[in-house]
Amino acid sequence: MKKGEHPPGVVIADTATKLGADARGGVIVTGSHGGRYAAYLTLSALPRAVIHNDAGVGKDEAGIAVLAMAEALGIPAATASHASCRIGDAEDSALRGLISFANALGGALGVYPGMPCREAILRLLPAEPSGRRPEPCGEVRHVIENHAKKRIVLVDSASLIDAADAGQIIVTASHGGLVGGDSKMALKADAFAAVFNDAGVGMDDAGIRRLPALDARGIAGLTVSAASARIGDAASAFGEGIISYVNAAAAGLGACPGEPLKSRLLAWMNLP
Repeated sequence: MKKGEHPPGVVIADTATKLGADARGGVIVTGSHGGRYAAYLTLSALPRAVIHNDAGVGKDEAGIAVLAMAEALGIPAATASHASCRIGDAEDSALRGLISFANALGGALGVYPGMPCREAILRLLPAEPSGRRPEPCGEVRHVIENHAKKRIVLVDSASLIDAADAGQIIVTASHGGLVGGDSKMALKADAFAAVFNDAGVGMDDAGIRRLPALDARGIAGLTVSAASARIGDAASAFGEGIISYVNAAAAGLGACPGEPLKSRLLAWMNLP
């Protein structure tokens, strides 16, 4: 299997937020983490099987939530180790990734930890789509208002950021990797600051590659440790997250690794 060459029925998607009609009934290989919201998106496409990035597994094993969610719907699922391939890069997952976990249905098809993803993809192709949809996700966007100064916007996925969030503090539970390696996709709005989950950092430091891209736009960028907050859960990032990495813009505003995210952002709310 070479780059760009995949068997019929295999869908390569750098992000679960941009799946097309061809995803239905396919084996979806996505660069997205395996957390709740990203899993909801791939499973809603009614695939025959899915492979996500394990995002360092992290707090409460949030990075591999897709396994149980898929199992409950009769869908084989596996995750690629964040240490073996770049998060946000589905081609890299397919060609270089190694399986870290598989659910029981994936295991029944011969998928096991340590197997190259390219081999796992072939073993998942015989699966039949279950046709069952996941339960709708709960609240995925919440705003902490501050009418005098900046507000804090909590979104479970960076795809939920909109133009009105420009100039605000955005806490997204997405990974801090560049989707498809494209720096233009680092953030959809010119925010004051943006927070991501470091997804265990992983291969080629992929989990924190948005930070320098945000520096180039004058946006303070931070990540919280995957071990401290559930990936895919912005409320967890804000309430429990411990800062793991900062870019130059964030450091210039006093942010540093090891401090609680919440206290830092509450202080920033009142900046001019």
